[in-house]
Amino acid sequence: MARRRDERTFGWWLLAAIVIPFLKLGGRYRFHHLDRVPESGAFILAPNHYTNLDPLVTAYTLWRARRVPRFLAKASLFRVPVVGAILRASGQIPVERQGAVAGGADPLAAASRLVDHGLAVIVYPEGTLTRDPEIWPMRGKFGAVRLALEHGVPIYPCATWGVHRILPRYSKKLSLFPRKDVDIVIGEPLDLSPWRDEPRTGATYAEATNSVMQAITALLEELRGEKAPLERWDPAAHGQSEIGRYDEPGAGAGANQL
Repeated sequence: MARRRDERTFGWWLLAAIVIPFLKLGGRYRFHHLDRVPESGAFILAPNHYTNLDPLVTAYTLWRARRVPRFLAKASLFRVPVVGAILRASGQIPVERQGAVAGGADPLAAASRLVDHGLAVIVYPEGTLTRDPEIWPMRGKFGAVRLALEHGVPIYPCATWGVHRILPRYSKKLSLFPRKDVDIVIGEPLDLSPWRDEPRTGATYAEATNSVMQAITALLEELRGEKAPLERWDPAAHGQSEIGRYDEPGAGAGANQL
């Protein structure tokens, strides 16, 4: 299949010319298996999430793979200086943490339209920054697998490591010097066939989502050179809210900040 000719427009090139030098101020980026990214057609990229700088790094990854990044991002990111301006300018989809969507739109419906146009959509399955004390991937949500199963598009797991050294979790202070090593790896497309003909129930989505989180975690284990905890972190089981910082008063028992 021929590559889409209209995907990387002049506007995207202009945005890349602004964002990429900024990212390179603080990081040396090492990309692994970019060849796995489809040259054309719709797919979902599912990365881990542990710092507010993740969207720019993941977007840069797809750009290096010669695709245009579009994703569902929590609405709070649109209020982060620089990051928010870029998200708005590039037509990304804000999602409120409590299920409402900025502007009243349905985020999955908006993402579905992107998929129908053969575009790449980035969905963070965790839905927010991980609460895991060692910033391993935590429990996932259903958005990525719902899109994949309902539209018959592949999910590619992705893991990054090192971005937190540039912008720590929950921090607003960038650490640009010295430059930090950041690794990004793309996994093989996931086999969702066990769930394609199953009823679209919470149990089906939960099983499929667990397979996505397992794949992301396995990639991150490779990058970190260590094993993740046997039990994936569940904020509810630890009395933590998924809204706001987990270490804020009333958000439940906190863990050490990295």
